[in-house]
Amino acid sequence: MDALLKSVRVVYPGNSHHQKVRDILIINGRIRQIAASITDTDSVKTIDLKGKYVSPGWLDMKANFRDPGDEYKEDLTSGSRAAAAGGFTEVLLMPSVHAPVQSKAQVEYLLQKSKSNLVTCHVAGCLTENRAGKDMAEMFDMMQGGAIAFTDDKLATHDAGLLLRCFLYGQSVNAAIIVYADEPSLSGKHLINDSVYSVNTGMKGSPAVAEEIGLSKILRVAEYVEVPVHISGVSTAGSVQLLRNAKSKGINFTAEVFAHHLLIDDSQVESFDSNLKVKPVFRSKQDIAALKKGVLDGVIHVVCSDHSPHEDDVKNVEYDFAAHGIASAETTFATLNTAFKGQLPVDILVEKLALNPRNILKLPMPSFSEGEIANMTVFSTDEEWTFRADKMVSRSHNNPFDNTTFTGKVTGVINNNKISGF
Repeated sequence: MDALLKSVRVVYPGNSHHQKVRDILIINGRIRQIAASITDTDSVKTIDLKGKYVSPGWLDMKANFRDPGDEYKEDLTSGSRAAAAGGFTEVLLMPSVHAPVQSKAQVEYLLQKSKSNLVTCHVAGCLTENRAGKDMAEMFDMMQGGAIAFTDDKLATHDAGLLLRCFLYGQSVNAAIIVYADEPSLSGKHLINDSVYSVNTGMKGSPAVAEEIGLSKILRVAEYVEVPVHISGVSTAGSVQLLRNAKSKGINFTAEVFAHHLLIDDSQVESFDSNLKVKPVFRSKQDIAALKKGVLDGVIHVVCSDHSPHEDDVKNVEYDFAAHGIASAETTFATLNTAFKGQLPVDILVEKLALNPRNILKLPMPSFSEGEIANMTVFSTDEEWTFRADKMVSRSHNNPFDNTTFTGKVTGVINNNKISGF
């Protein structure tokens, strides 16, 4: 793959080219030259990117590609295409597939099957056996196959003693431990936020305190054992305050928010649109304001897609019976950028999408140096465009943003000697 990226502004905090407009020459998938101006490249495809940004390729820390077992919803190839369309060059695959990923062989299968894709797939294995929250999974065995993190996805581990042992073992094998905060006895079926809108719709509400009780337990255990933990999918103002308090106490944690929780509030669920049925549920405008503040001030470290594709048969049904989740990889950046209405500094945006995820997962950073493999995302923060669900490249189209006008668009990605979008 050969290309010359012309007049693109580099966003890479800490890099010598940061915030400088540069030409970038890529030959056979590697950076040949970065300079203020590059000429004499008639044999190379030239791409004019004036007004655009380029950053290290983004990494999605929460992707569900449904392989193995439910490939009709999404597979590794279609999921990778969707991730690339959303600006991601790397993803962390969740273990919550038809047969939970909890063995070396399963990890190796996913890595081997996806190795030729433009998007690099990393694998998270189960934290507990069958994600049941009873016995610790064989983490060391999965690490031998290439797993880099362990999680039960959106099933909360209720036993504090088991959580403690998982934290300690994860530290001993130098793997990221990712946990979801919830108290199922309170959250119920995750239909709608417990608010005036749950009363209006007649649906049983899922209260914020369910997440906050679960989060309090996780943080307290992490404080006790003094090991790092990553919190998945925070959604309430109370959770943000708990994280802020934990930060002030020196507890070693990182946290993520799903992009759609920064833009959609619980009032919109009154429409009974089943594409708005997600876990955790959409919260109030006040919760959204707190989440956005947490992103800006650093108490929330990562923004991810929570890409959860479903076929029409389980989404185009009555709201109560619909599956949870959005096929959101293609709209994550646009959702995030639109939610902040131009008030999210581009440096912070790149930290949340590219730099912090790699730090948490202990993965190497892409290098913007001559001779290194090109791993890049090119994007615009001010381009307006209208999203059409029927134009999605994902196999599933369960996305609530059909006909939404977004501000901020991915131009293209480069990785693994491949290019897409330009």
